[in-house]
Amino acid sequence: MKYIPFILFTVMTNAAAQLMLKHGMMTLGPLSFVGVNPVLKILQIVFSPWIFAGLSVFVISMASHLYVLSKVDLSFAYPFLSLAYVAVAVFAYFLFHEDLNAYRIGGIALICVGTVLIAQSGREAPEDQAALSKDKHQSERSIIQ
Repeated sequence: MKYIPFILFTVMTNAAAQLMLKHGMMTLGPLSFVGVNPVLKILQIVFSPWIFAGLSVFVISMASHLYVLSKVDLSFAYPFLSLAYVAVAVFAYFLFHEDLNAYRIGGIALICVGTVLIAQSGREAPEDQAALSKDKHQSERSIIQ
């Protein structure tokens, strides 16, 4: 549970990066590669201020995620990233006036419930986990013999 703040930092930086990328693409307008060198066009997109900021924040988010993965189980940490969908949907509603209908709200609620269940699964103390692991290994040995 002590790594939840790092996990939530990862989630929020991931969501912030998405919002920056969306804003950046809105400021660039419709994307077209007709009559232009594709490499130059990609460089123009990547180095536009909001896109570059979004990509930079993604790097920070990934660094945070790598730190989290070095400390907790992937099966515990990874599902929390679904909270980025929640944050993006809510902020996109307020910032970009995107639709937030009943189906999306229902999906967001399910994501939140699932994340709470996963968070509860990580509440066992390390000593409890070690005891469970020891019992499991002893059970496996008795089955093999």
